[in-house]
Amino acid sequence: MNKQILSIFVFCAFSYSTQAQEVKGGISDSMMQQIKQSYANTPADKAIRNAIGSNDIRKLALNQDNLKGMDTHFSIKVPSKGITDQKSSGRCWLFTGLNVMRAKAIAKHNLGSFEFSQTYPFFFDQLEKANLFLQGIIDTSSKPMDDKMVEWLLRNPLSDGGTFIGVADIVSKYGLVPKDVMPETNSSENTSRMAGLIALKLREQGLQLRDLAAQGAKPAALEKTKTEMLSTIYRMLVLNLGVPPTEFTWTEYNAKGEPVSTETYTPLSFLKKYGDEKLIDNYVMLMNDPSREYYKCYEIDYDRHRYDGKNWTYVNLPIEDIKEMAISSLKDSTMMYFSCDVGKFLNSDRGLLDVKNYDYESLMGTSFGMNKKQRIQSFASGSSHAMTLMAVDLDKNGKPTKWMVENSWGATSGYQGHLIMTDDWFDEYMFRLVVETKYASKKALEVLKQKPIRLPAWDPMFAGEE
Repeated sequence: MNKQILSIFVFCAFSYSTQAQEVKGGISDSMMQQIKQSYANTPADKAIRNAIGSNDIRKLALNQDNLKGMDTHFSIKVPSKGITDQKSSGRCWLFTGLNVMRAKAIAKHNLGSFEFSQTYPFFFDQLEKANLFLQGIIDTSSKPMDDKMVEWLLRNPLSDGGTFIGVADIVSKYGLVPKDVMPETNSSENTSRMAGLIALKLREQGLQLRDLAAQGAKPAALEKTKTEMLSTIYRMLVLNLGVPPTEFTWTEYNAKGEPVSTETYTPLSFLKKYGDEKLIDNYVMLMNDPSREYYKCYEIDYDRHRYDGKNWTYVNLPIEDIKEMAISSLKDSTMMYFSCDVGKFLNSDRGLLDVKNYDYESLMGTSFGMNKKQRIQSFASGSSHAMTLMAVDLDKNGKPTKWMVENSWGATSGYQGHLIMTDDWFDEYMFRLVVETKYASKKALEVLKQKPIRLPAWDPMFAGEE
């Protein structure tokens, strides 16, 4: 390199460096000095730094003043028999919906230990979601690859998460079977490997469908190809989850363990006898989302589990309205599908959800002051997990002080398989509740009659519970 070229190179590098330093909005040298000088490096800070360096922040922030004996008495409680376990899967929405029906079946038929098969509806949930994706690809085949909807579809070909509408969509079409008729498998309890392979295949098939459409394939040809593709997905599901039964013989036992009857069922006839056939029409989905207008009805585009199913539609209400309906349902011994931001302030050892569990402010020396609306708007909080609301404790004035849910993380998790939440925590991190129409207020039912305001599929507030 000659001297002239070297000089030009050095000059350009210097000019670029100078320009980079002069760009407004970056951290300048003077700003960095001000930031560094603001840190006092006190002995207390050094002690905290040493502690955090080798410990879980939650253990250090654990509020010792809040570790008094936990009150586990509830004035209103719906009994249940047996804690379920979703294992390493995102099927909380399915376990919760089935647990609501299970409690009613046990009470109605005086059953002993009993569970619906979670694997059976999950099989068809995955198949229906595969069809939802492939048909969505066909519907948007004329749009460019960078179209928002096309991009969303390819990012989300399949998931094991969902909401109550998924339970309604799948169970109403395919019915139910007892757990021993189609038990859990390794892939149903550990869904990531299976889901990853099926999602990979679906993306490949989606691109093939787009290519066929671009070549002028007729709707009938695309439908034929889609059916062949779904046959591949069906086989993958069978290999992982087993063959779904079309008919089976099952013996009902009462609470004493005595046989009551032995009959042959189809999944739909079993649903009719032991489940709830009116899951779609007999329930109202409620939301507490202060970032959107209350007393309005909202619909989430593409938030369904079947292409021919119903989009998730809900009524947005103040938290106090929702509490009144929840209490009415529990007083009538009826559990509910409930979802929340379960990871916030959870003491998993005690099974307690309480905003006073951890004192992060004292540990970090700063405040965390966002309210619920602000946390939603900034993506700091949203519904993440579904459980079965089964108990409430009321004070002498009839106001709730705490709540309890039946969880699906196994009997040794939390408080004997349950989680207890303070009413303050309920206010801040509860999001969704599903109640039977007979417990819904007149005002909520009137709002449900509105033409829903449609929100986009990619709205982050409406990711499925896992």
